Amino acid sequence: MRAVLQRVRRATVTVDGEIIGEIGAGWLVLLGIAPGDTRTEVDWLADKVANLRAFADDAGKMNRSVLDVGGAVLVVSQFTLYGDCRKGRRPSFTGAAQPVVAEPLCEAFGTALKALGVPVATGRFAADMQVDLLNDGPVTFVLETSAGAE
Repeated sequence: MRAVLQRVRRATVTVDGEIIGEIGAGWLVLLGIAPGDTRTEVDWLADKVANLRAFADDAGKMNRSVLDVGGAVLVVSQFTLYGDCRKGRRPSFTGAAQPVVAEPLCEAFGTALKALGVPVATGRFAADMQVDLLNDGPVTFVLETSAGAE
């Protein structure tokens, strides 16, 4: 799995002109699933996102998690995170899991975050989505599980 985390003050995802997911402060997570990913990667990544200390404490240091600050997570599926642009001019997406594998794992990721106590909003799998966000910092991290790194 590969995830791009963007610390946000707010974020929304819209499909066909309708806002389907919205959060205040927290993480916007663009989530890519690789063919070899399993529930093990889902659980590891959910724990990492919930507990990553990248929000400011009273001294202004990155020392609090999204749980500590009462934030939320907006999860948006993003198969293009596995796009390979090394050859030619058109990306290859063979590194991304097929929808039959990716969709349940994307849903499981949101469920795992909720089980950890994080409020979660989501996009719509395989939809044409418009994402609007107000970056905070900006603070952006790329996380990758060992299975997704292959």
